Amino acid sequence: MKTRAAVLAGPGKPFEITELDLDGPKDGEVLIRYVAAGLCHSDLHLTDGDLVPRFPIVGGHEGAGVIEEVGTGVTKVAPGDHVVCSFIPNCGTCRYCSTGRQSICDMGATILNGDLPDGTFRFHGGGEDFGAMCMIGTFSQYATISQHSVVKVDDWLPLETAVLVGCGVPTGWGSAVYAGGVRPGDTAVVFGIGGVGINAVQGARHAGAANVVAVDPVAFKRDKALELGATHAFADADEALAKVMELTWGQGADQALVTVGVVDEEVVGAAFNVLGKGGTLVVTGLAHPEKLTIHVSGAVLTLFEKTIKGSLFGSANPQYDIPRLLRLYDQGKLDLDALVTKRYTLDQVNEGYQDLRDGKNIRGVIVHEH
Repeated sequence: MKTRAAVLAGPGKPFEITELDLDGPKDGEVLIRYVAAGLCHSDLHLTDGDLVPRFPIVGGHEGAGVIEEVGTGVTKVAPGDHVVCSFIPNCGTCRYCSTGRQSICDMGATILNGDLPDGTFRFHGGGEDFGAMCMIGTFSQYATISQHSVVKVDDWLPLETAVLVGCGVPTGWGSAVYAGGVRPGDTAVVFGIGGVGINAVQGARHAGAANVVAVDPVAFKRDKALELGATHAFADADEALAKVMELTWGQGADQALVTVGVVDEEVVGAAFNVLGKGGTLVVTGLAHPEKLTIHVSGAVLTLFEKTIKGSLFGSANPQYDIPRLLRLYDQGKLDLDALVTKRYTLDQVNEGYQDLRDGKNIRGVIVHEH
């Protein structure tokens, strides 16, 4: 079959809309009709060269849609099911899945190659194979993907909103609740209020933090953070540090969550410094893998017993946490509607990403036309 998709041909290039051939599902695979796709900063890492996949590749790793067809051996879903995609596939049986760490499933090791678990591709055009970002390629009207990349959700939920729990929401939420271990009465500081950071704010608030301090240079994002649970918001890390010391009588923060679009040494240093004794620094944002972004005092790390840890997908478990977060949304305990700043068509994908770069969006969403 044919499908329209937004494709990256290489770093430094914009997305190009093209028609591709799409193979049907093989054993363990499903054909999905995407309804919506989120515009997440991680795709910009591909255009900016921070992450280097196999090109050409269909972009998009935050998606929701309806199952159209299933291959042999598929047991998780059936045609007609509404699903949210997990950008980290989860097999359920590897060492990490079987110990409750689906976010680092072994199947996720090759997500930048764009091929499916059997090492082959389903998108084709002009005599070459096209990869799919994180094995799912949500910037396409249709895709053939592994059943391990989908999570069935309640069919009464709007997929244009539910799409957000495929990446940004659990990544931010889990950074606070799981990786950060925010507890009632804690003071948490969130550096970077985008599609991930805003949900770190919501997660910290829901976990009972007494103080949730947001740090972002964009006034619109600071206002949104205050709307969704932050107690304080600052444009500057030094201002945030001064306020945290005031709020905690000089003790410092319990958690510092780094959710900026591109991590650098400066923001990590600021996050480390705002922590008190026994505090936890969670690095969720990315930078080029060869760039050394964490330079802190080893003596302070030891003497103050601080912890620095990385977190992928918020250290959450997609099969459990995607439905869980949507149930919280359904109960009015998690705000997803306020996260969507603007909706776009597939043809507007580059406009959407420019809005993200310009600080205009918390989260943009592509609504597919069929």
